[in-house]
Amino acid sequence: MHPKRKPIIAGNWKMNMTAVDAVDLVRKLSYSIVNVKDREIVVAPPFTSLAAVEEAIRDTNIALAAQNMHWVDKGAFTGEISADMLLDSGCKYVIIGHSERRQFFGETDETVNKKIKQALKKGLLPIMCVGETLAEREAGKLDEIISRQITGGLKEISADDMKKVVIAYEPVWAIGTGKTATPEQANEVHALIRGKVKSLYNADVAEGLRIQYGGSVTPENVSQLMAKPDIDGALVGGASLKPDSFAALVNFK
Repeated sequence: MHPKRKPIIAGNWKMNMTAVDAVDLVRKLSYSIVNVKDREIVVAPPFTSLAAVEEAIRDTNIALAAQNMHWVDKGAFTGEISADMLLDSGCKYVIIGHSERRQFFGETDETVNKKIKQALKKGLLPIMCVGETLAEREAGKLDEIISRQITGGLKEISADDMKKVVIAYEPVWAIGTGKTATPEQANEVHALIRGKVKSLYNADVAEGLRIQYGGSVTPENVSQLMAKPDIDGALVGGASLKPDSFAALVNFK
């Protein structure tokens, strides 16, 4: 964690929580983190709970994110959600290119790039996910995969816009598996990402970039991860569905 970058802890609820459950969760969470000021706290409920959660967190220190969006303003895209709809629901952030979207729903670096451009154009802050599979890591392709995802995802994004982007590094082999990259492994890839962004932009942009780690983050390992110089936050899955465990993550020492 770098002293100049404000840590960002985001909870990705994935396909969990009805609106009633979601409101209950954020109410309990807000009591536990009411005094936290030196880090940013974000929750990403499913689309159907966005409006209810927005109302429940309106006067708290919790920001709202969506889990995905389409790159077109509006039109004949059955089942899709636009940036304007997210803004209308009170979203500040949107997660783009999560490994589950890439794996199961055909997301590519190209669609990720289109979505990031649209989010930025509309005033949403993108959390762009990157990460390698176990097979890719074992084949020695880590650098190649991360570089490709960064270069492709950020194509034609200006330096000014880049200052609004958060990157989340999620080793696909560590998501929901209970396997976690060691703090050293995670920091190594975060440093690689920062170096890649520096080569695409400049030292100023790279220095200001917040990079989250995602992949089986728990209250037990969050402090060791956050102690690393290039890790600026966490994108949390399972542990964000329980108010006590997510509050413990937010309150890392």
